[in-house]
Amino acid sequence: MRAIVAKDRQAGVSGLTLSELPPPHAAENDVVVRVHAAGFTRGELDWPGTWSDRAGRDRTPSVPGHEVSGVVTELGYGPTGLTIGQRVFGLTDWTRNGSLAEYVAVEARNLAPLPADIDHTVAAALPISGLTAWQGLFDHARIAAGQTVLIHGAAGGVGSIAVQLAHQVGARVIGTGRAADRDTALALGAHAFLDLEADRLEDAGEVDVVFDVIGGDVLDRSAALVRAGGTLVTITRPPTVRPADGRAVFFVVEPDRVRLADLARRVREGRLQVRVGAVRPLDEAVAAFTPERRVAGRTIIRVAED
Repeated sequence: MRAIVAKDRQAGVSGLTLSELPPPHAAENDVVVRVHAAGFTRGELDWPGTWSDRAGRDRTPSVPGHEVSGVVTELGYGPTGLTIGQRVFGLTDWTRNGSLAEYVAVEARNLAPLPADIDHTVAAALPISGLTAWQGLFDHARIAAGQTVLIHGAAGGVGSIAVQLAHQVGARVIGTGRAADRDTALALGAHAFLDLEADRLEDAGEVDVVFDVIGGDVLDRSAALVRAGGTLVTITRPPTVRPADGRAVFFVVEPDRVRLADLARRVREGRLQVRVGAVRPLDEAVAAFTPERRVAGRTIIRVAED
């Protein structure tokens, strides 16, 4: 099968190649998916799991990409709830070969059925962004109606979904980002927007929840905005500056079949927009890791046609 392969950690993106690999087979609790579309995170070449397995052993050559949408072609021993020929989408394991390939082996519990009226390119953009937004807002920050939520990167993959979910639960949403993102964030449901390059972050005032996807100085300065009893949630790194009288949470997204199915239902019903920008073929996946210009929305790799 054709796959994007990483062999040299020091080489970074320049070490990625389109290569031929043996197709995977389904181990216990696995299914094999014929990949129709794949999502990736540009920073994943820095993740330890890209280069080592769960026991810390070198696993190169490895295939990046951890979001998949496709069709089940093989069942291992043990999986329930999925059948051969079924459309599915979800997350691949962080420490196994990923989705930038024609086939991928995935633990069945990490996948959810994909309705026939959702395109694979949309589905491939949903797992990491959708689950991260949901888990950050509801599992970790426990937001509720009437609260004020500050969402950094409000027009990005995670932020755009978080804005919609927070708005729908009845929270007041303040989005941040670049000036060009203002209209997008407001259209998605943000009540106010701060340009991180021109506005003072402190003008947001006190908030109940900060959801950070940017890190660095923005994360550190955000701690002071959290009112007593509130929560600072981030996916970038463990916070070094914490709210004076609140919680600080760093987390890594986890697979969740039930929540994936719920997110897909929201997409079908028109209650959730997934921002897909460029759609590129597998032949151009390496170039997609280093885009020549900023793309509004997620870049998705289309591996096969329906």
